[in-house]
Amino acid sequence: MSAPRTSNTADLPATALLAAYRTGELSPVEATRDALERIEKLDHAVNAYCLVDAERAMAMAHESQERWRREEPCGALDGVPTSIKDILLTIDWPTRRGSRTTSAEGPHQVDGPPVARVREHGAVLLGKTTTPELAWKGVTDSPLTGVTGNPWNPALTAGGSSGGSAAAVGLGMGALSLGTDGGGSVRIPAAFTGTVAHKPTYGRVAHHPGSPFGTLAHVGPMTRTVADAALLLDVISHSDVRDPWALPALLAPARTCTDALGDGVAGLRVAVSPTLGYARVDPEVAAAFAAAADVFATLGATVEYADPGFADPVEPFEVLWYAGAAKSIESLDAAARAEMDPALVQIAERGAGISALDYLSAMAVRNDLGTLVGEFHLTYDLLLTPTLPIAAFPAGREVPDGWPAPRWTSWTPFTYPFNMTQQPAVSVPCGFTAAGLPVGLQIVGPRHTDARVLAAAHAYEQATDHHTRRPPLLA
Repeated sequence: MSAPRTSNTADLPATALLAAYRTGELSPVEATRDALERIEKLDHAVNAYCLVDAERAMAMAHESQERWRREEPCGALDGVPTSIKDILLTIDWPTRRGSRTTSAEGPHQVDGPPVARVREHGAVLLGKTTTPELAWKGVTDSPLTGVTGNPWNPALTAGGSSGGSAAAVGLGMGALSLGTDGGGSVRIPAAFTGTVAHKPTYGRVAHHPGSPFGTLAHVGPMTRTVADAALLLDVISHSDVRDPWALPALLAPARTCTDALGDGVAGLRVAVSPTLGYARVDPEVAAAFAAAADVFATLGATVEYADPGFADPVEPFEVLWYAGAAKSIESLDAAARAEMDPALVQIAERGAGISALDYLSAMAVRNDLGTLVGEFHLTYDLLLTPTLPIAAFPAGREVPDGWPAPRWTSWTPFTYPFNMTQQPAVSVPCGFTAAGLPVGLQIVGPRHTDARVLAAAHAYEQATDHHTRRPPLLA
């Protein structure tokens, strides 16, 4: 397999880079240098990175190049430029979480489990990407690092909370990134930026330290292609003794997600739900989604319009989310809180008043939701929804101008339900608005069917060309 013709290796997906390393057409040093040059050239426009370690990245690239010269790559990602969301622990780099209340002082001696896996597999780590404070909301701005913009229009939001990672991969500032998703936080920015992101089945990817948002929070791959997402998920899908909720190795699937990519969707029963029965969707988004659903029929799936049948679970989700926010800042005094995002402090104070009975009631709704959706998937192999009901809006705001509700959950009705149910869900580009802004398609499967979800996303991606369009900043 030859690398596609391109003027810059920063535009190549990880799978193409690895193929070119294997043949000697390209080297990790070239790819890393191009990624760093792309960061230097464009990151000022979007503010995707809060830390770039060019010296260390080039050292890692030279080590990788030598391994490839000896035909002894150390893993599945050897030499691929990769970024890490600044929520995940990293050796030698601080983890500031977008907050002035954290410290850059070391020592920084521990990688979080997914970071350890990508390091073991030889990835070249470029730096860390921006997040809203403590990853609390669906857009990316924080008192520590400022506002992150969208590659398609830097005046608009990249989404969040993994907005820095989405902007980075969308502009070729590293082929791969690790993000986190507690209510849509990899899928929201993927939809806004025309990139790919997968929220795995809960427990498939180990996470340490545990999130204050509990078992709502997942770690997932963020990329430009579905094949890259499958590759990265295969690498990070390992148990780790530091995460008591992680699935044990003996439950690992027999086939990798990469091996399953060619399975397609022929013969699958696919439910199409434009609103989940309760959401209001922008007409341009609705049109792009309807066209995407039609593609699945042409690919051989049995497509039916059907809602899972649950009411909007936003209230119980917010009980769980606000309680997590309260936990995340419980040790901070008034002076520290004055340095924080005021809206985060507001929801945390609300969360501090939630009783144990209220929390358990929300968990009961969550359990019932999981049962209902599990039964729904006895009939349907996959569920399609829009990823988001709207396109990107001005950056630095939690909701669009004139929006009837103040919180980010009011415009993410398709993402947070599947954090509650812990199902795998991927977002892929499915079109553009008249203003040239990306629209995302969400594909959801039963728990533990990550390979099926990614195979369906890959089949859709290969049948369309939305993923081939590049932001104006790359013109």
